[in-house]
Amino acid sequence: MDLGIAGRVALVAGATSGLGRAAAHALAAEGCALSICARDPDRLAATAAELTAAGAGKVGAYAVDIGDETAVAGWVADTARDFGAVHIVVSNGGGPPPGPVDAFGLDGYRTAVETALLPHIGLALTALPHLRAAGWGRILLVASETVRQPIPHYGLSSTVRPGLLGFARSLVASLGAGGITVNVLAPGYHDTPGLRRQFGADADARLADIGAGIPLGRVGDAADFGAVVAFLAGRPAAFVTGTCLLVDGGATRGIG
Repeated sequence: MDLGIAGRVALVAGATSGLGRAAAHALAAEGCALSICARDPDRLAATAAELTAAGAGKVGAYAVDIGDETAVAGWVADTARDFGAVHIVVSNGGGPPPGPVDAFGLDGYRTAVETALLPHIGLALTALPHLRAAGWGRILLVASETVRQPIPHYGLSSTVRPGLLGFARSLVASLGAGGITVNVLAPGYHDTPGLRRQFGADADARLADIGAGIPLGRVGDAADFGAVVAFLAGRPAAFVTGTCLLVDGGATRGIG
């Protein structure tokens, strides 16, 4: 299927690993020009080379922490200058640490807001004028299945991430008929380097145990998630906005 986004300029945050990297590869395969950011310059350079080989129209790599408001403003402005436009925004970043809700004090919750909520809002709002100027745009906010269903061992995420859905749905009303959509992706467990680091030496066994409890019988593959990002960025999803799409193999089934 031709998603109709060849030549569009996509910003992808956290693009050097896991779900962000998969999203960037999926958009590259559709012929998008890519402006990617992450904190490690060496991994950025390696990922940029991969994306060029995967068919991206043009690739720019910027060493940026999306929690740094000034750096994000510079990244967006530099992309608009270097690429001539901004059309697609994929806001992706790390989540707060695991643990039950009563394992953290107020400082922990403040930090969670500053790391798992505000950076996504900041990137979206910073890029929005450029999308409006282009008369077309896609804002894709990568959260977690906790945005729809609390998970006891992820108390901070379960508390903070639903705010991202409220932001997205509220933003829809102000976008009007300008050709810009905004959606939240809520991934469940995927086999990513970050999750493997969290599980340590028992990663294979832990992922297998988790997969056995998911209706599809496995944890997700990052490439499958990337394909969902590309679809929502594409022409076939032009009438999809204000949604929260679970990408979790049915783990949170039964939620309306």
